[in-house]
Amino acid sequence: MKDPLISEDMLHAYVDRQLPAEERRDVEQALSTDREMHAQAVTWQHQNDALHALFDPVLDEPMPARLLPQAAVVPPGSAWSGNGYWRVAAGIAIAVVSGMAGWSLHGLHGSERVASIPVFAQQAAIAHVVFSPDMRRPVEVGADQEAQLVTWLSKRTGVAMHPPKLGAAGYQLVGGRLLPGQHGPVAQFMYEDVSGQRLTLYISTDQKENSDTAFRFAREGKVNVFYWIDGHQGYALSAGIDRPALAEIAHLVYAQLEAKSQQSP
Repeated sequence: MKDPLISEDMLHAYVDRQLPAEERRDVEQALSTDREMHAQAVTWQHQNDALHALFDPVLDEPMPARLLPQAAVVPPGSAWSGNGYWRVAAGIAIAVVSGMAGWSLHGLHGSERVASIPVFAQQAAIAHVVFSPDMRRPVEVGADQEAQLVTWLSKRTGVAMHPPKLGAAGYQLVGGRLLPGQHGPVAQFMYEDVSGQRLTLYISTDQKENSDTAFRFAREGKVNVFYWIDGHQGYALSAGIDRPALAEIAHLVYAQLEAKSQQSP
């Protein structure tokens, strides 16, 4: 950001509508002349909107019976009773993920339905929502440095990483990043088509041994996810495209990963 009077914290507060009126006017004036700052504010707003779309449906759901206190007496209508408790919890989840971006994805459970899918697939959907709208830095290492990206992610995760080639499906590699998983680091590869539509492949390396590689499907807000587990590795492909189209790409990804694994010594 070029304007020294507008800090990153101020811009975050502006996007979150937490600035006093006078400071809001200062930020808006800076945004009108600074295209880079304006683009960053728009990106953060899109991330906030996507996170709310993912978590807001939880706000009015009743709290699961298994989480209700057995002995505690909670005054009816208080913030911690029934739906009020769940609303507070969901609000905290949104605030945490918004504030910490990809670094607070561990252990977030949006609802009973979400909790029924593996944690890594749930984290994959959230990571997709957080990073795919980012126009300035959607990845840590770009596709122009693919060799370095593969070496870095392979070293950090302890597993040879091979980003699939999805040109046949109309998608090109944007790059990738390292994220925290449930028990260790995970990799995220991002792809984009000519229209700007993005999809992400999330690879976790700390799953329980599993030889059932059947695809599973989940929908989190507007994000569709196909996920599967092969040995100790969990894969989740996330995108805002329809289920049949994503299923075709998932099969393409699986075929390439399987071919690579058979080539490995």
